[in-house]
Amino acid sequence: MKVGVEYFVGLSAVLFGIGLYGIFIRRSPMIILLSVELVLNAANLALIAFSRYRDDASGQVFALVVMAVAASEVVVGLGLVVAMSRRRAELDVDRLINLRN
Repeated sequence: MKVGVEYFVGLSAVLFGIGLYGIFIRRSPMIILLSVELVLNAANLALIAFSRYRDDASGQVFALVVMAVAASEVVVGLGLVVAMSRRRAELDVDRLINLRN
């Protein structure tokens, strides 16, 4: 039994929706970073599914680029969260207006 591309795109849409829900509802910077990672992984799943469907490697190469961007986003985001927690700053996204305090 061969699994069609529509199942992968459906799973990607579900993961993308869960990630957007986490971005819009949660207030913790760590949860927002995890939700952004979930959105990027959903996009990668769709890219690789379409790449395999068309027998073209360009989608897989682009997914590797997206993974590199996601890794750099995690490094910068976690660095900011650790720096704010060391300064005992409030880690509520609604209250983070500026970082100069």
